[in-house]
Amino acid sequence: MSRLSVVVPLYNKAPYIRRCLDSIGRQSYSDFEVIVVNDGSTDDGPAIVSSYADRRVWLVTQANAGPGAARNRGIAEAQGELVAFLDADDNWLPEYLMEGVTALDKAGPDVAAVSSAYIEQPRNFDIAILWRKRGLTERVYRADAGTDPREFVHLLAAVTPLGTVARRDLFRRWEGFYSEEGCIYAEDSFLWLKVLLNELVLLRFKPLAEYHRDASALTGNSKGPRPVEPFLNRPELIEAACPEPLAELLRQVLEIRAFKTACVLGYWGHWREAAELRKKFARHGGWRLPYFFPSLVCSTPLGSFLGTAWRTVTTIASAP
Repeated sequence: MSRLSVVVPLYNKAPYIRRCLDSIGRQSYSDFEVIVVNDGSTDDGPAIVSSYADRRVWLVTQANAGPGAARNRGIAEAQGELVAFLDADDNWLPEYLMEGVTALDKAGPDVAAVSSAYIEQPRNFDIAILWRKRGLTERVYRADAGTDPREFVHLLAAVTPLGTVARRDLFRRWEGFYSEEGCIYAEDSFLWLKVLLNELVLLRFKPLAEYHRDASALTGNSKGPRPVEPFLNRPELIEAACPEPLAELLRQVLEIRAFKTACVLGYWGHWREAAELRKKFARHGGWRLPYFFPSLVCSTPLGSFLGTAWRTVTTIASAP
């Protein structure tokens, strides 16, 4: 039995899946299995996986249900005590697993996961540069009643499936990734939010993975806002998992994220939805939090007008 299980959700990524699997095969750490979950693909991706020569790679198939459901299926099939995730259009550098497993072992059994930085392609940008600017540091994080909600929001954005090696029991304890309604956006943040409220997580800055923004299905969305995050649609599920001493921290974290999403909605002309989201989460004193005032503007017709004007200007500026 392998110590680590790699879970790869696959949905119509035939042009990239071999690059993904090759990067796993080149890992200096070799005690792993690879579970590719075919989430109802209609291209040649599953056939490429089935023909792959590495015996550690195996394919399971399900009807299309979204990335959260695909990762959860992989977790259910996993035999390893540790689990790592790699999307089919991304790749790891050769030392990724070795360094992640070593860091987790060194941190001790009380640390549930280690999450590392990555390089964003095609611009070759080290995401740790952004993390440092936001005040994050390399250390073990544990939330408490004194945690700055701004820092928590930045940490939540930093933890990704691409960079995380975790103990398998973690995912079963917190019921895995969000998978209702075929959710395709922020299904991972729904889980990480519960994890960060309850577990010790080690953050590392060394980038040993590559996130290919140009290959992402959600990248370059220029026609409208992305869906509202499930932790904002179903906050009661997060609240039920939150320790009582951290209830106020969670309230402020959700408030910040609601303000930010309201800004995006207003920018795309959905100012009524932005206003409803602010109404749902805004509390007395919220003006002290990030995005409060921009979201207030974006929750009016003025926000819609400004968003349209800005898109027009940027379109003209980018025209050949």
